[in-house]
Amino acid sequence: MGPDALQGIPRQQTNPKRWQGEQWQTFATALQQTGIELRVTQSNTGTYVTDAGGLAHGMPHGVVIARSATQVAALIQLAQYHHVPVTTRGGGLTTEGESVAFGGVLLDMTGMSRVRHIDKEALTVRTEGGIFWHLLAEALRREGLDYLSAPLNLTSSVGGTIGVGGIDVNSSKLGCSADQAISLQVVTPIGEIVECSDQENSELFQRVILGYGQFGIITEATLRIRPYTPLRMHYFYYSSLRVAVEDLMRIDRAQCCDYSGILTMMDKAITLLVAFDSDEREDEFLRQHRKILRGYGELPFALRTAAYYTLRPWRVKEALYLYQRKRQLFPDLQPTHHMQKGQMLDRTVVFSRAVWKHWGGRQMVIPDLACSIDKFIEAVERGNAVCKKYFPHYTLYCVGIKLREEHRPHYELSCFPPDATGWAYGCEFEPMLGDDNYSRDQLQSFKNAIYDIGVDLGTSYYRFGGMMKGYIRRALGDEVVNKHLAMKRQADPAMILNRNVIF
Repeated sequence: MGPDALQGIPRQQTNPKRWQGEQWQTFATALQQTGIELRVTQSNTGTYVTDAGGLAHGMPHGVVIARSATQVAALIQLAQYHHVPVTTRGGGLTTEGESVAFGGVLLDMTGMSRVRHIDKEALTVRTEGGIFWHLLAEALRREGLDYLSAPLNLTSSVGGTIGVGGIDVNSSKLGCSADQAISLQVVTPIGEIVECSDQENSELFQRVILGYGQFGIITEATLRIRPYTPLRMHYFYYSSLRVAVEDLMRIDRAQCCDYSGILTMMDKAITLLVAFDSDEREDEFLRQHRKILRGYGELPFALRTAAYYTLRPWRVKEALYLYQRKRQLFPDLQPTHHMQKGQMLDRTVVFSRAVWKHWGGRQMVIPDLACSIDKFIEAVERGNAVCKKYFPHYTLYCVGIKLREEHRPHYELSCFPPDATGWAYGCEFEPMLGDDNYSRDQLQSFKNAIYDIGVDLGTSYYRFGGMMKGYIRRALGDEVVNKHLAMKRQADPAMILNRNVIF
C-alpha cells in the first residue's frame, strides 16, 4: 500500500485480464505466410507497454506496423478466424489504457501517415488515418491551408481522433474534429475494406465516427479544410470560476469570436481565452461584445491578486506557485518567434508544445465531465471542489463544442450528452502531478469522485473507456449500451477489435 492509499474505496481492476494466447502460434504462422511482418521481440513489444496516462500497463504478444488497407484487412481476417484480439494505436495519447494491448496484436497505425490528395478548390484533404495532426498541418501549410478543428495535442493521430471526438479552442464555432470528416475508408472487424459517408454505407459511417474503435479501423479520411490564417489572442482574467464560465457560454452563444476556452491555475487565476482569425471579427468584438465580459486585463488582475495575498500572508506558498506558473506558462503561449505584429503564426506548434511541456508527466490523470449548457456551471464547481480536496495544485480546461444536428446519429454513444442542444460543454480536471508519484488508489479515488458527479447530474464523459468503462452504463443507460453492444457483436463476431475499451 502506498502512503497515500485510501482505505475503503471501491476496488477496480486497473488492467483487464490478459489474453492467454491459446491460438497465438497458429495465428502468427498464418500471418507470416501472408507476408505481414510480425514483431515479437521484447524490444518491439515493450515500446507499447503503456499510454500517455502511465497508469495502465500491458504487453502485446506481437506488433504489426500498418502499411496499407489491404494489409490491415488481411490481418483482421486472420485475427477474426483465430479469435486473436487486435488493439489499434495511433499517438498513444489515451489516459485510461484504451490503446494498451493486454495480449494479442498491437496494430500501430502510424505506418499509414501519408497525405493522399489536397483539393484546394473543394477545400478537402484525403489522408491516411495514422498521420499525426502536426504532419497533416505541415502538408496543408505548404499549400496555404489549415485543418478546421483538431485536438490541442497534435501528436495524436487523425484516425484515433475521429474515433473519439477531438476538441479544439475553435470547437464552439466549428464543432469537434470528428464533425469535419466527409468520408472514410474503413477496415471492418471482419476484414472488409469499405468506403463510407453520409450517402454511402451511412450506418457504418455513423458507428465509426465517435465509435471508440469498436466498429472499424479508419485507414483513410477525407476532411474539410480551410485557408490558413494567423490568429490574434486576447486574455481576460477572473477570480470567480462561475463568472468566467458564464462569460464563456455567453460569447459562444453570441458567436462573436473564432476561438474560446478557459484555462485555470486552480480556482485562483482563471483565464478566458478569446481569439480571432480576422481583424474585422476582432474589431467587431471589441466594439460590441468586450463590454459584456467581466474579466480583467493582466495588470489590473495582477494588482487585485497581489492585494488578496498581501492580506493573507499564510498563503504565501500558493502565491509563489501562481507566480512561478505564470512565468513559465505565459511565454510559451505567446512565444516571440511564433508571433508577428501581435498575431500567432502557428498555433499548431505553440499549443502542442505547451501541452506536453506544462501538463505532461510520468502519470497523467484527466477525468472530465461533458454537459449540456444548463448543467455545466454546477459540474465545473463541483469538480473543482473535488480537485481541491485531493491535490494541492491542478488546472481546469473548459471548452464549448457546437453540435451539428445532422450528426446526431454519430453522437449516440459518445462524449456528447443526449440532452445537449446547440452546444455541449466539457471540463477537464487535471491535477498537476509533476514528478510526484501517487498510488493508484489515490488517483482512482479522485477519478471516481469526478465521474460520480457525472452520474449524479446525468452528464457524459470524454474519456469513459478503458479503466473507466464501468461508468458507461451508469452514464448512458442500459438501453443505449445494449443497442450498441448488439451491433458490435453482429459486426465483430469474435469480439476481437479493441476489446476492453468499451465492451
